[in-house]
Amino acid sequence: MASHSDTLVVFFGATAGANGGKLGSDEREIILLVWQIVDLHEKKVGKLHRCLVKPDSLERTDECKEETGLTVEDILKAEPLDTVLQQFQQSVSSEVKSLGRSSFTLCVDSPLVIRQALHPEASTKNLVLPECFFSFVDLKKDFQKCCPDATAAQQLTPASMLEYVGLPAVSEQSMGETEVSSMVQLTLHLLAEPYNHKFSCVETVKYKFDSGTCSKTEPVDSETVIRARGLPWQSSDQDIARFFKGLSIAKGGVALCLNAQGRRNGEALVRFINSEHRDLALERHKHHMGSRYIEVYKATGEEFLKIAGGTSNEVAQFLSKENQVIIRMRGLPFTATSQEVLSFLGPESPVTDGAEGLLFVKYPDGRPTGDAFVLFSCEEYAQNALKKHKQILGKRYIELFRSTAAEVQQVLNRYMSAPLISTLPPSPIVPVPVMAQPYLPAASSSRDCVRLRGLPYTAGIEDILEFMGEHTVDIKPHGVHMVLNQQGRPSGDAFIQMRSPDKSFMVAQKCHKKTMKDRYVEVFQCSTEEMSIVLMGGTLNRSGLSPPPCKLPCLSPPTAYAFPTPPSMLSEAALYQSPLLAAPRPPQSMTHSPAHALAYYPPQPHMYMNMNMNYTAYYPSPPVSPSTMSYFAAPPGSMAAAVAAQPHPAGSASSVMPQPGALMRMQGLPYNTGVKDILSFFQGYQYAPEEYSGMVQMSHQARSLIQPKEWLCL
Repeated sequence: MASHSDTLVVFFGATAGANGGKLGSDEREIILLVWQIVDLHEKKVGKLHRCLVKPDSLERTDECKEETGLTVEDILKAEPLDTVLQQFQQSVSSEVKSLGRSSFTLCVDSPLVIRQALHPEASTKNLVLPECFFSFVDLKKDFQKCCPDATAAQQLTPASMLEYVGLPAVSEQSMGETEVSSMVQLTLHLLAEPYNHKFSCVETVKYKFDSGTCSKTEPVDSETVIRARGLPWQSSDQDIARFFKGLSIAKGGVALCLNAQGRRNGEALVRFINSEHRDLALERHKHHMGSRYIEVYKATGEEFLKIAGGTSNEVAQFLSKENQVIIRMRGLPFTATSQEVLSFLGPESPVTDGAEGLLFVKYPDGRPTGDAFVLFSCEEYAQNALKKHKQILGKRYIELFRSTAAEVQQVLNRYMSAPLISTLPPSPIVPVPVMAQPYLPAASSSRDCVRLRGLPYTAGIEDILEFMGEHTVDIKPHGVHMVLNQQGRPSGDAFIQMRSPDKSFMVAQKCHKKTMKDRYVEVFQCSTEEMSIVLMGGTLNRSGLSPPPCKLPCLSPPTAYAFPTPPSMLSEAALYQSPLLAAPRPPQSMTHSPAHALAYYPPQPHMYMNMNMNYTAYYPSPPVSPSTMSYFAAPPGSMAAAVAAQPHPAGSASSVMPQPGALMRMQGLPYNTGVKDILSFFQGYQYAPEEYSGMVQMSHQARSLIQPKEWLCL
């Protein structure tokens, strides 16, 4: 409605649950509407209307029963909400026309009845609200303009405002009639001398959510951002905007969060236009989206920018087209072209601007990831495209689902920021004191460990120590071990070594299902042996222990590794362990070199791994954790040279391997790659061609294991 409307409709509503300052916070339905017209020019008032509404559920709170005085019989005689709203529209339009006026605007004592009750309920019931409910005047804010010394707007009531201006309180009537009569008196008082107030500040409710982009340099107020959790995985930004119907979300203000595998994790960050709307959104905590309840928490602007912010010009150009529906395609053949994708979608779902409406997601080196985003000019075309879900392109089935501008930014940021070659902190070159136990403990049946499951993916060592509380003092030195998944990202699991089985039992009892960052964490008591099996891909829960699946051909580790160890230093073998060995043995003496202590790794058949197996990666922390799977730094060159210079008796070379260096796995090799190609790739680095381990299972992902003598710069 225009801000220059010549008629106000003073409007009031009540629900079957909480009312007043908590109106709409409990998802209860509207059961009462009251309104009265005020002619702003003639300063006249119309007839007071009171209309009951029949809800879908007849359940009411005790507070509602006491305040409204309505009985079940009264409610059963009423009409449903859609019928009542039609009657309201017809009644008000007819009365305004009889007064010789052309337009009207709603006037409420709080935006809650419009934003938190009427619009959410209409959205849930798929009702189309009349246009008049998309704009309104907040009497409290207009009153505060006229009386700036009055109490804050949130604390004002019709009765307190009447008292402030010296008007008598309205005689006691039924609920709704009292509030509307008081508001009408205040309105007439503000129109008269000395205020002569003009009701020109009209608030609006957005008809739909506007998608858009967000730059990483754009300032985002933390007081405007929330985190929604528990969303259905297939929900889009429009679904989330519908959940927050009645509140104004900033342009491009919905960012769906993705997990480590690039799939939606049921969370989203939502940015509102101001803190008032953010606070109203927090009141919808545990409201329902379909059959699921959605948790709503505060978030920060930094978190929003991390998910939704982007700097790519390519993405900005792709998303510059307004009012487009975005569809994400996943699982495309790596050789798929724009024309093949357009042919797959077909003429019934034309892409906006043809090939210009396609955005292929690629790695920094230009390799395709199998993902793409597509723009459609209307909902009909997008629906036709979604019907192609899991149809075949080439020899692969393609997944299609709705996406958002923020998801485009997030996916592109994730792939384009991934380093081509992962790096590690520099190798230690100073003496390290001898530790009582290695970082990776020997397998034991003693149940002196605990497993934490369900950790937030952002949880770090400090969060775990805080979670443990008073039990932190019982953790062994270097006893906190994070578990990463195959992508090298946190898996939500961790193992902690305690000083005794009694201590681990106490932690499991006290900390089980204790909350960390709004998530409950499961705590199980286990042994180091069980821990090793889990780290190799097995499972552990209260039902028991399941070994890892090892059915495919296995790669056996070398027969033995032995390195001289000075008495005052930790062995290089302990610092640079092979990823194939989960439990190094304690140092043992060797007959051929009694002058040195040796860290000896005899063959362990039960530890053999399949390189293609779905296993989890274990990294000790603190002090240092590798950043990527199957990449371990080499010992310093000086120590490697010292080891090579050690004298060995004749015939011992076959049983003791030379000093190994970095063990590295290569992924993404061309299928026709040969040994010469790999050695040429590492030209400029020192390696032993006769000692490379060769190719292993060159199938879907080509892998190669080599043993350089010293890793110089990678």
